[in-house]
Amino acid sequence: MNWYSTLKNQIPQPIRLFTELYGTGLLFFSFFRLVMLITERERIGQAQLSEILESLLMGIRFDLVISGYILALPFVILSVFYFLKRTPTLLYQIIKFYLLILFSLAYLVCAVDLPYFNHFFSRFTIMAFQWIDNPEFVLGMILQEPRYWIAVIPFIVSVYLYSQSINTLFKYQPNHSPNFKFKNLGLIILFAGFIFAGIRGRFDEKTPINVGTAYFGNHAFLNQLGLNPNFTLIRSYIESKRDENKPIQLMDNAEALQFVQEQLGITTNDSLQPLSRTITPNAPAKPYNVILVIMESMSAAKLKRHGDPHNLTPFFNQLTYQGIYFENTYTSGIHTFNGIFSSLFSYPALFKKHPMKSSIIPKYHGLATSLKQNGYQTTYFTTHDGQFDNVEGFLKANDFDQVISKKDYPSEQIKTTLGVPDDYMFEFSIPILNQLHQNKKPFFTAFMTASDHGPYYIPPYFKPKNQTDIKKKIVEYADFSLQKFLTLAKKQPWFNETIFVFVADHGAAMDVTYDMSLDYNHSPLLFYAPSILKPQTHSQMAGQIDLYPTLLGLLNLPYQNNTLGIDLLKTNRPYIFCGADDKYGVVDQEWFLIVHQTGNVSLHKYRSKDKTNYASQFPDKVSKMKKYAEAHLQTYQYILQKDLTK
Repeated sequence: MNWYSTLKNQIPQPIRLFTELYGTGLLFFSFFRLVMLITERERIGQAQLSEILESLLMGIRFDLVISGYILALPFVILSVFYFLKRTPTLLYQIIKFYLLILFSLAYLVCAVDLPYFNHFFSRFTIMAFQWIDNPEFVLGMILQEPRYWIAVIPFIVSVYLYSQSINTLFKYQPNHSPNFKFKNLGLIILFAGFIFAGIRGRFDEKTPINVGTAYFGNHAFLNQLGLNPNFTLIRSYIESKRDENKPIQLMDNAEALQFVQEQLGITTNDSLQPLSRTITPNAPAKPYNVILVIMESMSAAKLKRHGDPHNLTPFFNQLTYQGIYFENTYTSGIHTFNGIFSSLFSYPALFKKHPMKSSIIPKYHGLATSLKQNGYQTTYFTTHDGQFDNVEGFLKANDFDQVISKKDYPSEQIKTTLGVPDDYMFEFSIPILNQLHQNKKPFFTAFMTASDHGPYYIPPYFKPKNQTDIKKKIVEYADFSLQKFLTLAKKQPWFNETIFVFVADHGAAMDVTYDMSLDYNHSPLLFYAPSILKPQTHSQMAGQIDLYPTLLGLLNLPYQNNTLGIDLLKTNRPYIFCGADDKYGVVDQEWFLIVHQTGNVSLHKYRSKDKTNYASQFPDKVSKMKKYAEAHLQTYQYILQKDLTK
């Protein structure tokens, strides 16, 4: 083994020591994960061994994040002293004590997470401290439940063995360093890069590791097994401190809920399902395939029928006359994550809150869930990194069988940070859709386009009519991509059995008459199936949140509507509300109300682009519109806080 000793001596002492410290820390994190796997073995069910191993390997990635945060500072300090040619014994003692304290705390969280997960089926977060004001109750509950005591054993064992391990590792460390060498400096910089990469958890440029990264499949337990509870605890704390994640309080919860129930015709007194309506069609089911296309930035104003003078979307504009079209539809928010969430789950945007990016992924009874319960296969396509905005993990936790993203496309087709061009995503999807069709089960597939968002990329084979403005060119390209998709789809055996749904994630601030641009929320909403649906145009107020109930109504499928959405073909809204981060708007056929979080209110006759603020002249109108929006927003906040979204 002389060669091994020689090689080892060529590695700078800080790297040797911290490699061993990494390994030791990861070993004990893995120990807790194995304890959870054993104690929760009943949850494994029919999972394959390969899935279990993938979950355990995923866990190492999250453990590297926590270990990296703990080890980064002492590594930097020890490396500096290494090049100063002296490492005092006292410094080793301080670092050893520092590591023992922090890793012991980390293992304590892992130990407490065992009974917490067993009870809540959720990894440890700051929600565990909601009873901190009643410690006597919590302590009594723990002492009276013997199962909770088991967590003490792995904690004591891990802390004892870890302390023995680092005592051994630090026992023979030298208090001097060899002569300075550039090679050693390079190796230490390289190792520091390894620590940073471990902390970031992912190499994709769009987003670092997040909770959704752990959701590699559809097995609810194994998806969570890979998480490190220290990671979920820290993330939940950080999220709780962000202003956008603080609960809104626009009105009394009970008053809001009662108002919304009256609006939705709900008579139930079930406190656990206050929005639930059992929908039982009185006609045979029509389980057609469903393809939902959420179009990036496709404001209604980009269509000729809504006033676009440049005719940038000739194909899609004409398509809106060939299906069921709702011309007064508004998106919930102004961000892509708002559009994805509201289209699939029929809940609104709560100002700046990111509904899919949280340390705990809530369970919703959304579109995919209802369709799966009716025998559908569910797939989601995106052009870029599936982990961005935590979309992939969130959707897999909410009944999407698979998410096709950047990792699935040929590398040569990835042109920008936003991944592949729209038309390539559509072309790539055709064989997958054909395979789903061959499974003899209906399928639901959602697409999220991205090309109409910077950085812009237009394939060389597309020649736009506009030669000067890139923003106009890209809209033309987006329209071309939709046309290409429908052209390819019409050649497939499933086309005549499929309902296509088109909606925008949000619009674009094209008209800025008011300080909240209506064009940013005004969206097309089209249900297209030439062999199934007769062309119609509807002018009632509609929301992105109504897509799901309206679609299920067209399919005549039974489902449980636990959302704020309505079936637009059976019910009308007096108003629709939409958000823009720090303000919200309320719209009817004549009026546009804008309410800022600061309290400023303005009321306008938007059809004529009248800039006059009529709020003081029509206080009753302001009050009615304001109450309608705030009751719905407050109700969603309430059921979200109470975990009643299932």
